[in-house]
Amino acid sequence: MLDVTPSKGNRAMNIHEYQAKQLLRRYGVPVPRGDVAHTPQEAEAVAEELDGPVWVVKAQIHAGGRGKAGGVKICRSVKEVVAIADRMLGMRLVTHQTGPEGKEVKRVYIEQGSDIARELYLALLIDRRTGGIMVIASTEGGMDIEEVAARTPEKIVRVALPPAADMQGFHARKVAFALGLKEREVHKLVRLLLSLHRAFVELDAGMIEINPLVVTSANKLVALDAKMSFDDNALFRHRDIEELRDDDEYDPLEREAQRHDLNYVKLAGDIGCMVNGAGLAMATMDIIKLNGGRPANFMDIAGAATKERVATAFRLIYSDPEVKGILVNVFGGMMRCNAIAAGIVGAAREVGLDRPLVVRLEGTNVELGREILSKSGLNIIPATTLADAAQKIVAAVEGGR
Repeated sequence: MLDVTPSKGNRAMNIHEYQAKQLLRRYGVPVPRGDVAHTPQEAEAVAEELDGPVWVVKAQIHAGGRGKAGGVKICRSVKEVVAIADRMLGMRLVTHQTGPEGKEVKRVYIEQGSDIARELYLALLIDRRTGGIMVIASTEGGMDIEEVAARTPEKIVRVALPPAADMQGFHARKVAFALGLKEREVHKLVRLLLSLHRAFVELDAGMIEINPLVVTSANKLVALDAKMSFDDNALFRHRDIEELRDDDEYDPLEREAQRHDLNYVKLAGDIGCMVNGAGLAMATMDIIKLNGGRPANFMDIAGAATKERVATAFRLIYSDPEVKGILVNVFGGMMRCNAIAAGIVGAAREVGLDRPLVVRLEGTNVELGREILSKSGLNIIPATTLADAAQKIVAAVEGGR
């Protein structure tokens, strides 16, 4: 899977492969017949419903690299389907995207095998530079697409659509010709790409990835795998898609943050970050890293956060046992610094602050905010600049170790 995920400043909801294929089938995208199973008994029923002689059993988790990790198996009998499903269900699948802890497999997808002649790669995503849709394609689809991108980038084709413009036939034909398709296959890819584009726009998708898109020996194009993500901010228009969210695939802290409408992403470090504004949050994480620290999260509390929202965000970060210290870096515009300070102090008292806490405030009512912090009686370390704040929290956490 190529790195085509939306940036952390834009929240995205992912869905499982089987759900993506159900959606794409509605738009006329050719996908193999298949169904999901939660038990070996269900897997047996699905396999018997499908035509053999080949079935494919796929672990359903929100991560790429399932094939290399043993999460995709080809079976040649119903009995083998049941045995593989029984082995996969409940296992923790570890891929290059899950981290060493892996993800528990709670469902598998069984589908008909395909007669594969060629494997291609195809994706649609938002081009952050232009705001338009970008089509990415390659003649080298399959499990090693990352290596193709790294070693032979000339095999990756990019076609950018103008912002707010529909895909035209010539855009799709440009992709088809770059993939070296035959004449009949070109027409099929044009129809498929136009269908993918319509699905992308109508469903407010952030990414659609087909890897592999296969050409069969009968010259048919089939989406053998499918991944989709959606802009969280547009889900109010798509309640049916929002219902596809699998909470088990999200970190518990991320689920709690979503419940409070906080922009939070858990990372692998030990310095918690609470910042307002996605750009400032990214800069804060960068400067922590520059000073030798490791950010434990991305957290954007947004520009108009209330005292209560600040307190909720602080408690959430503090509840992460991996966090050894917290850096608050907030610019008070619409949000007044005294309200921010009050929220921090209230939450710090509630949790019984016993870890280093560095706070840098600037903006509206900053002096009032600093006064609230200094008179709180809590061990809060003030900072004046972002560099000062990063140096102090890294030193405090290192000292604690």
